[in-house]
Amino acid sequence: MVALDLDGATDKDGLMDRRARALDLPGWFGRNRDALADSLADFLDGHTVRPEGAVERGLPIVVDGRLPYATARPAEGETAREVFAEAVRRTPALTVALTLGGSSQPRADLPG
Repeated sequence: MVALDLDGATDKDGLMDRRARALDLPGWFGRNRDALADSLADFLDGHTVRPEGAVERGLPIVVDGRLPYATARPAEGETAREVFAEAVRRTPALTVALTLGGSSQPRADLPG
């Protein structure tokens, strides 16, 4: 499983940086919609398998903390959702879960 926490991402560059880090994308990753879709499809193409054994088991990606970004920047949030949906359509062994919560980090103003 790949955990992608977007909590605190405030712009497209920050969003792409978090994706590149979490997904261990190569240095030449173009940091745009098409490059991300291609990189996600390449994960399980038999040549660029990340992580080891993902072709057999599948690769779940859990995206957490996206709601604040998607709310603040609705067009970019929708584009991000579309990129993940396209990648899942192109790569059947890939699963992407977009959590409903705002962040994986506990909020200081809530008990517990």
